[in-house]
Amino acid sequence: MAELQIYTDGASRGNPGPGGYGVVLLWGSMRKEMSQGYRKTTNNRMELLAVITALEALKRDGLEMTIFTDSKYVVDSIEKGWIWSWVKTGFKDKKNKDLWMRFIPLYRKHKVKMQWVKGHASNPLNNRCDELATQAADSGNWLVDQGFENGN
Repeated sequence: MAELQIYTDGASRGNPGPGGYGVVLLWGSMRKEMSQGYRKTTNNRMELLAVITALEALKRDGLEMTIFTDSKYVVDSIEKGWIWSWVKTGFKDKKNKDLWMRFIPLYRKHKVKMQWVKGHASNPLNNRCDELATQAADSGNWLVDQGFENGN
């Protein structure tokens, strides 16, 4: 069985400002794209929400995957284990607790490898995610990022 590959990107117009995420999931010959815009959010929230949305879209547990993102914030938080220190301290003085707490149970269901890719470079799937994210941010068809607007 082919390994699942997930490409993600987040964007915001201003930080904070209108934002969006883009996701491309690849598994064998199957491909799925997802995106959504939010009226007021941050870039880091959209980067993380892209990963969460991709994991929430999966129908089975126990999948092996690589998630490709141009977000050092997301990759380093996971691969360097910072997130587990934040859990121990109750996310004291850390942003985006609401999203990280949503991420953790999804992450634990699978075997996930995070892979950083250079943004706005020669990776066509990362570029596609950037297109999806920026189109969503610019769409005016926004949801409310409750965690951000309510002070997460």
